[in-house]
Amino acid sequence: MKRMGMVIGIEPDRINEYKQLHAAVWPSVLARLAASNIRNYSIYLREPECLLFGCWEYHGSDFEADMAAIAADPETRRWWTFCSPCQRPLESRAPGEHWAMMEEVFHVD
Repeated sequence: MKRMGMVIGIEPDRINEYKQLHAAVWPSVLARLAASNIRNYSIYLREPECLLFGCWEYHGSDFEADMAAIAADPETRRWWTFCSPCQRPLESRAPGEHWAMMEEVFHVD
């Protein structure tokens, strides 16, 4: 298992919309995440900076293939058409990233 963290900005005027979307995530999107070995997924909001921090546990053995399966899923892609306009990717993100991945520097159980 690998813990992973990521960050992205959020448009201030779309925070309530984003919260409403995530109060009722589509079951098909949740099923795709589970099938791609994502567990214990949380998203946190930091105001007034308008940042979202996401963290999850990856329990698979082929991260790239699992992420590709998520990205290819028609219902997940449709879900993103609602979520993506709310988000503001960081300029410092790596090429190909939407959410900027973060380095874990500390953990304690």
